[in-house]
Amino acid sequence: MSSLVAEADSPAARRVIWRDAAGLVLVTVVAYAGTFAVPFVFDDIPAIVENPTIRSLTRLGDVLAPPHAGGLTVAGRPLVNLSLALNHAISGPAVWSYHAFNLAVHVCAGLALFGLVRRTLLRPALRGRFGVSARWLAWMIAAVWLLHPLQTESVTYVVQRAESLAGLFYLLTLYAFARGAVCHPLDDNPPSFTSGRDKTVCHLMDDKPPRRDGRGWLAVSGVACVLGMASKEVAVTAPLIALLYDRTFVAGSVRAAWAARWKTHLALAASWLLLAALVLGTRGRGGTAGFGAGISAWSYALTQCEAIVRYLGLCVWPHPLVFDYGPGTARDLPAVLPQAGLVLALLAVTGWMIARRPLAGFLGAFFFALLAPSSSFVPVVTQTIAEHRMYLPLAAVVVLVVLGWHRWLRESARAAGAGVALVLLATTVVRNAEYDTEVSIWRTAAERRPGNARAHNNLGQALFRAGRVAEAKACYERALALQPRYPETHYNLGVALAQEGRGAAALASYAAALRFAPDYPEAHNNLGNALVRAGRPAEALPHFEEALRLKPDLAEAHNNLGNALLASGRADAAAERFRRALALKPIYPEAHYNLGNALAGVGRMAGALAQYREAIAQKPGYAAAHVNAGNASLQLERPADAIAHYEQALALDPRLGEAHFNLGSVQLDAGRWADAAAHFESVLRLDPDSAPAHRALGYALAKLDRTQEAIAHLEAFLRVEPGDEAVRDLLAQVRQRR
Repeated sequence: MSSLVAEADSPAARRVIWRDAAGLVLVTVVAYAGTFAVPFVFDDIPAIVENPTIRSLTRLGDVLAPPHAGGLTVAGRPLVNLSLALNHAISGPAVWSYHAFNLAVHVCAGLALFGLVRRTLLRPALRGRFGVSARWLAWMIAAVWLLHPLQTESVTYVVQRAESLAGLFYLLTLYAFARGAVCHPLDDNPPSFTSGRDKTVCHLMDDKPPRRDGRGWLAVSGVACVLGMASKEVAVTAPLIALLYDRTFVAGSVRAAWAARWKTHLALAASWLLLAALVLGTRGRGGTAGFGAGISAWSYALTQCEAIVRYLGLCVWPHPLVFDYGPGTARDLPAVLPQAGLVLALLAVTGWMIARRPLAGFLGAFFFALLAPSSSFVPVVTQTIAEHRMYLPLAAVVVLVVLGWHRWLRESARAAGAGVALVLLATTVVRNAEYDTEVSIWRTAAERRPGNARAHNNLGQALFRAGRVAEAKACYERALALQPRYPETHYNLGVALAQEGRGAAALASYAAALRFAPDYPEAHNNLGNALVRAGRPAEALPHFEEALRLKPDLAEAHNNLGNALLASGRADAAAERFRRALALKPIYPEAHYNLGNALAGVGRMAGALAQYREAIAQKPGYAAAHVNAGNASLQLERPADAIAHYEQALALDPRLGEAHFNLGSVQLDAGRWADAAAHFESVLRLDPDSAPAHRALGYALAKLDRTQEAIAHLEAFLRVEPGDEAVRDLLAQVRQRR
């Protein structure tokens, strides 16, 4: 046995381990190489795209205090928010750096698992059975865990780095503890497992004097535990599992483990103070977790019986994988009786094995301890079933399966393991392809969980953003058929109807959303918009004000309230609202445009022109801003600038009648009769009843001596405006030329 220990710790062996680690990195990168362009989806949007606290690393206090309203994924998880802020500093809204970070975390977690399993299999209690094969068994376990498609949700779905980051620090806590519990991981002179006697000193593999245990590694274990608590609540069980690891693989009993390393275990447990502060500071993650979250503990526990059995099934046969299971819960015990019986049996077996077969019992305890924070009886209302919760518990299942291969297949185990790893790699690549677009990932969720109204709703949103409005409406209608009292879907249907110009129907949908959710700020905001478009700005004002009472930092509501005030003739008050919107959302071209309109309304043309130009800078294709910039330039007596803006507006949208008319008017003033006439003719092609265009075209044609045509247009104008004496005089003069 001494030769085995010496060989495993030799420089040659360390080189092989580095080679193995490089192999794990390579196969994992191959599996996830196609994910670097996967867009932000679902919880990524509020937690990353709309998260103001990740915009600047200089405001570290804000970064470490992420928003928690509504139970954002970053709520109470400052380390996750800090990692997102780092990504934002690197690539802004570009997704590649976020995915690179997620992949790096996953790879590091796999390497930590590799090291932990290898060192554990070389412990005295397991060395006799697994010592010769420890390295390749650890490699196979890490490879299967890294490549399993069940992991994709924690790696490819950006914001679920909360799970993988917590998993990494959980594994590092155990790995560093395993290294620090004795001074040499392959020490051939173990403590007694029967007497519980602990060894305070140990020996190197040569004749040097003994030295004390590795305190540095135990300190690393404590730091990793704290970082895990700052990443996700799942780390809460790390101190307990570290104590169980000590009892099972190092000291031989809880009493001996505590006697030898009570300071370390107490330090690990002290990390609970940080977790308690984070959970209490966010009031149960924005009210979405805990016993006051709106779901009974009994109903949630029944749902978790279904969830745990499903997770175990996906470990063995990872299909179909579902991105979102929705917030539904089990109806009653008979609906999940078989699953509940299986879970209770597994818990009982785990308890028995911890007492009588501690080595196998450790795996069961590891599995259930990691699922306990989210898959017990404490409700989490946002997702009652979620595959990312299996990120680290999967390791226990993989260890059990791979060690089973080793025992039963013997010489064939390596070949079987390699074949399974290749199949898992291929299925992970296929699963990652389903994340390519918002539409593709939500379509798979809706197809695989057809009764999930949220999946149909979110598929509708993805289709709407892709410009496929009719398909989006069909998805919303399907969601409402499943869940008629779904306020978000009523709201989204209203948005789609408004896009189609069906204002009355949109009003009804927004009103329905507010019936089921009176405190829905976005619905108040859009209902106000619909009322403004219907010519009822006075009725819109209370809805904008209510939206801002509910959500004071809703920039869109400030902007829309400004529009309503502007329509009511209150330009100064409107300007203040637009400025508030821009303070909250500086990159907001529509608010710049509207502020320009408000300033123009009170005669501040220089300020208005500056706002129009900023709107154009932020949104180069903003044709309406070019039109109004042209108008402001004319007021400031800059006709050349005005012409340039009108021409750019028409290049962007040739059907802009106002741009044609105003450009024609500038050219008319400049004596360019033919060019002016061409633009007025364009206006009349778009709006044949435009009296101002008939008047201006009649004047231009008269200058061009196109008498008969000029008479026809001047007469058309007078049919609408018979009292205009100047046009009557011009018509009389033109008739005399015939």
